[in-house]
Amino acid sequence: MLLLAHVSDLHLNGTERSVQRVTTVMDHLRALPRPVDALLVTGDIADHGAEDEYETAAQLLAGPFPVLTCPGNHDVRAAYRKTLLHEPASDEPVNRLYHVNGTAILMCDSTIPDSDDGELAEETLRFIVDSLDMLAADTPALIAFHHPPVALHHPLPDDSRLRNSSALADLIADRPQVAALIVGHAHTGAASTFAGRPLLAGPGITWTLRMPWEGSDIIDRAAPPGLAYHVLDDERRITTHYRVAL
Repeated sequence: MLLLAHVSDLHLNGTERSVQRVTTVMDHLRALPRPVDALLVTGDIADHGAEDEYETAAQLLAGPFPVLTCPGNHDVRAAYRKTLLHEPASDEPVNRLYHVNGTAILMCDSTIPDSDDGELAEETLRFIVDSLDMLAADTPALIAFHHPPVALHHPLPDDSRLRNSSALADLIADRPQVAALIVGHAHTGAASTFAGRPLLAGPGITWTLRMPWEGSDIIDRAAPPGLAYHVLDDERRITTHYRVAL
């Protein structure tokens, strides 16, 4: 069994509020009687893509478990690489393959520089293909990125979702080892399907999105920061539990 925690949309911006909300979530995770196998952070780690925001993120996200990240539309690749990953600054897509407790986890870059929209660049699509094709047939895989590839029924995230979702659907169609896709960007915990696989969106730490049927105020800043737990069992079935950290 694989147990993952999942957070998204930290939007660290140097304010006490943003730091405190991330601290609350990390304290919650560190206090668990059974540590998670890894923490996934699906983008918008920084609010302005500044190096000092990533320095804060590196300090806050340190934990007794692996922390796997991918960028969001508020992140800047060069500063992200230099400060968070301790790599040479580069504007190339940030894609990483990790192996955690027998599962391959692909943390992918769905960002377009200077745009809120999402797209998997050709380099990223090749990374996904190469990573999946090198796996043993019995190795399950999870693909994580920032932008949802389907509508979540709110104009705010839906207007800037993944542009080339059909390319991703074609890619995973004949690769049954993909157990689920994990995304952020929506600022609301949500579950859907994509290309016949579970699609799981993580809630935002910085604020929660109110859906159209919940009222005219789009942003709920008073809601506590959210997180998800994803449990992948031996039958490649994924179960998600949504929580808030108080």
